[in-house]
Amino acid sequence: MKPNTDKNEPSAAVYSTRADWNRGAGKTAAKTVSKIRRFGWRYRAAVVAVLVFFLVGLGGGYVGSLIYNHGHTATSLAAKQQFVSDESALISEIAKNIGQSVVSINVQSQSTATDLFGFNQTFNQQSAGTGFIISPNGLIVTNRHVIPDGTTSVSVTLADGTTYNSVQVVGRSSDSSSQDIAFLQIGDLKGKTLVPVTLGDSAQVQVGDRVVAIGNALGQFQNTVTSGIISGYGRDVTAGDQSNLSSSENLVDLFQTDAAINEGNSGGPLVDMNGNVIGINTAVASGAQNIGFAQPINDLKGAIDSVLSSGQLQQPYLGVQYVSLTNDLAKEFNLKVNRGAYVISNSSSPAVIQGSPAAAAGLQQGDIITKVDSTVINANTSLTAVISQHKVGDKVALTVVRGGKTLTLHATLANEPQ
Repeated sequence: MKPNTDKNEPSAAVYSTRADWNRGAGKTAAKTVSKIRRFGWRYRAAVVAVLVFFLVGLGGGYVGSLIYNHGHTATSLAAKQQFVSDESALISEIAKNIGQSVVSINVQSQSTATDLFGFNQTFNQQSAGTGFIISPNGLIVTNRHVIPDGTTSVSVTLADGTTYNSVQVVGRSSDSSSQDIAFLQIGDLKGKTLVPVTLGDSAQVQVGDRVVAIGNALGQFQNTVTSGIISGYGRDVTAGDQSNLSSSENLVDLFQTDAAINEGNSGGPLVDMNGNVIGINTAVASGAQNIGFAQPINDLKGAIDSVLSSGQLQQPYLGVQYVSLTNDLAKEFNLKVNRGAYVISNSSSPAVIQGSPAAAAGLQQGDIITKVDSTVINANTSLTAVISQHKVGDKVALTVVRGGKTLTLHATLANEPQ
């Protein structure tokens, strides 16, 4: 409101109103003081009561919070203990179920070496490994290097102590194959019914997934159980016997795990938390702690299916050396494509094997295979895995990136030469 500036306006009226208001205010103030004086002790008592209730409430809340937090901590600890207990029970159940399908393998073989005078000397050697049953009639999967060239006899022992000495070598992958696999057949089961494992889908495995490894640790501790996680996948390594590093092999597309894998565990199963075999334990990193490697089971299913169906080992064969591309490798090789199978030579083999289906299809060093038929090659699905799921004689279409251009080549898969 604007102030009234009209000089003709009577000022008394203004004052009167103000005067009346002052006299009324004085009376009101007097009454108020009187009321305060009369009810002052009650007011103070109310204030004190409010303060007491406030402090009691505050203290009660604090005590309640302590009780709650203590209870919550106890509950959390109990929950953690229950989780550990449940996981331990699960691993125990897996070990019990899968353990009956795991066998310890003892091998007698002969090997030839040149002595100091240049003469060839033949000597006998004994080795031990692990395998697992894949059919009720006694068919067993293990690693190729568990059954070396020159093997003269094989025996297997079940978890219950039953030993079979009449064991035949059905087949083993070639020494140049990136698939380290062999098959054994028990001759006479002695009336025992064997329980095969269940094979899982290794393409569904993720880093961080918990796994269990079972094997004949050090060749003397049968059915040793260890647990850990999948630490990585798509690992390429060169593996060999510590006593004969000259016979090393190149293995590709491996799982890395921190589940303890020791000498003697080779050929044993790597199992997921559903009790399915998702890999075959194959190697460990020398000079490291808890770095083990396993072949994904999908990479070996083609070989397994061929033996189950025909009794003979047949491995679909393309005939290239490659590395599985990652962001880092693509940057290192200055490639614009960061996923796929990069065809490249290594110290022991050319990029494209002469006379192979890959050579006949026109593949060249430096090509990047990005698809086989409609299946994309990536970190979860390797070229080896895709090829192994085909059969010998299958025709496949290869999508290839070469010099920035995308080509489609066709190859007929052959049986891998021994």
